[in-house]
Amino acid sequence: MSGGVAAIILAGGSGSRMQKEINKVYLPISNRDMLEFSIETMDRSPFIERIVLVVRDEDRPNAELLIGETMPSKLTDVVTGGSTRHESEEAGLEQLAESIEDGSIELVAIHDGARPFMTLDLLESVIAAARNSGGAIPGLEVEEPLFRHQDDNVELLEQTALRRVQTPQAFRARPLLLAYRRAREAGFQGVDTAETIERFSDLSITVVPGDPHNIKVTFVEDFFAAEGYALEWEKGRWKK
Repeated sequence: MSGGVAAIILAGGSGSRMQKEINKVYLPISNRDMLEFSIETMDRSPFIERIVLVVRDEDRPNAELLIGETMPSKLTDVVTGGSTRHESEEAGLEQLAESIEDGSIELVAIHDGARPFMTLDLLESVIAAARNSGGAIPGLEVEEPLFRHQDDNVELLEQTALRRVQTPQAFRARPLLLAYRRAREAGFQGVDTAETIERFSDLSITVVPGDPHNIKVTFVEDFFAAEGYALEWEKGRWKK
């Protein structure tokens, strides 16, 4: 019998790019904290058995208030992250380590809480692909030309081979945990989960079609787009 799937939601960012003192994931979208959208979708997914929320210490009151108001049934742990995204991912994985090592967790999906519009369908697609190949990430085609500049040479990159990567990203749990432990020993920190897997494991990574609405809310203007998306959003799915 295969093990279950756990989710790690990263909520350790800040509002610095929007010139806000509060962590942006607690700012409102359609009268709901941004973070609530991702927690609700993970909680509603039939594939997710356990959720770990990674926060900053100073945000614990906000996190506890949100959890108390929404009562997600699968959110079992709230842990303190590190000063970087990589360290926060590692903190979430170490919280799951015992269940990973005994085989009760087979896959881990890691998601950025600043991407509120992850759909249940996208989450299912990533998990299914990860079960098949060992790892999966959602990616969007690159629409604008990209160039590599090196040693005074400029090279146009082949757009068909490039993708803009999103979350959730899902991987087999044991190789994922081991990769982060190897990265710590090497003093390495990746920009996202896939980079660490690529460098410190033998897992294959499948790219599944991403969702253009699965935006990362980073700047003030992103909130205007998010407010519009929220009008068409209902519990992990787009309204028909």
